[in-house]
This record gives sequence, structure tokens and C-alpha cells, in this order.
Amino acid sequence: MIDWPVIQQHLPAFAHGIGVCLLLLAISLATGFVLSVPLAVARVSRRAWLSRPVWLFTYVVRGTPLLVQLFVVYYGFAQFEAVRESLLWPLLREAWFCAWLAFALNTTAYTTEIIAGALRATPAGEVEAARAYGLDGWRLYQRILLPSALRRALPQYGNEVVGLMHATALVSTVTLVDVTRVARDLYANHLLPVEAFGMAAVIYFTLTFSLVGLFRLLERRLMRHLRPERPAAATPQPATA
Repeated sequence: MIDWPVIQQHLPAFAHGIGVCLLLLAISLATGFVLSVPLAVARVSRRAWLSRPVWLFTYVVRGTPLLVQLFVVYYGFAQFEAVRESLLWPLLREAWFCAWLAFALNTTAYTTEIIAGALRATPAGEVEAARAYGLDGWRLYQRILLPSALRRALPQYGNEVVGLMHATALVSTVTLVDVTRVARDLYANHLLPVEAFGMAAVIYFTLTFSLVGLFRLLERRLMRHLRPERPAAATPQPATA
């Protein structure tokens, strides 16, 4: 039998864990999106001195697990005396800042490649038409390329958001009290694995379902012009004698 009183007793702690999860997700996504737009433009640039450093950054970040990146930021920087004596040490010794930094850099790399791929998929006709109207350089990106690419990137970006939300479970390893940490504490104190991790699963499933629904709504609203039009129903012709 499921011990409902124990679950009810820990509902405030789970609510706090949800708040930690959503706050970390929001600030990481906001930072990553702001950084990834100019990086994506540099990534598709024909100038090697612009595109190569961005490629190296995304290659390294996407080629290593987020948990390792989180440990490097939280545990690794502290071993260097120069870091401990720097002005950044009051921030780097805080779990919240380290979690935000690791998650923001991670989602920046993935979002950069998502937007860069959408930029490369821009039809040549759109670019030629924009240049025929005198748009070039940054105005071309601002008016035509970026708005079009961001719409096409929305489905992939939705997957990135959901994946990053799931990854917030890792912050329990650096002392932040999120949903997973609350579930682990519940299990450790009461030895009730079904109640502890089952509740965490329900919470993550609900958050996932909500995010997927939100992005489906945005896709229908922003990508309406890309859906094929339904053929008009044929009007029956009157029979002739």
C-alpha cells in the first residue's frame, strides 16, 4: 500500500524542489538563448576566424556529459589558488551560480547548433528576394533570416528545453534541493522507494507534458503559414437534362 500521509507530509518540500527546477531552467534558457543567437550567426559565417571558435566550443560542450561539466565548474575550479583568490570566488563557491553557469553553457552550445542548422536551411529564394529589396548584412539577419530560422528551429528547441528540464535532476549532486533531492531524502528517511521516486516521476512527467503542450501551441501559432492548405471541397454540379 502507498503511504499517502508521508507523501502529503513532503508536499511542501516537493513544491520547493519544483521551484528550484523551474527557476534554474528559466535563467539557464534565457542566458543560453541570448548567447546562442549571435553565436549561431558566427557559426554559419564564411569567415573561419568567426566560425571555427564557435564550432570548437559547441563540439567540446556537446561531446561531454552535463554532469561532468557541472562537476568541473563546482569542484574543479576550486582546486586552483588563483580562482580562490580572484573576485569571482564568492560566486564560484555558490552551488546556485555553478549550476547556472554549467547549464547555461550547455544549452548555449546545443541551441547554437539548432539555430545554425535552421539558418542553413533557409531557402535561397528568401535570401535573394531580401537582397533584391536592398537588405544586406545585419539587416538581412534581423528582418528575414533570424525570424524565419527561429520559427523552423522551434520543434528542435522544444526538445532541448524538455531535455534540460530533465537534466535539472543533476543539481542534487551539488547540494541544491530539487525534486530529485527531496525524493532521495524521503527514501533515506522512510525507506519508501515507490512513494519517493514515484512522486518525483509524476512531477517530471507533469512538467514535461506542460512544456510539450506549450511548444505545440507555439508551433501551431507561429508556423501556421507552413502547414499545407486543405483543398477546398468540390461544389456539386447540378444535373443537366
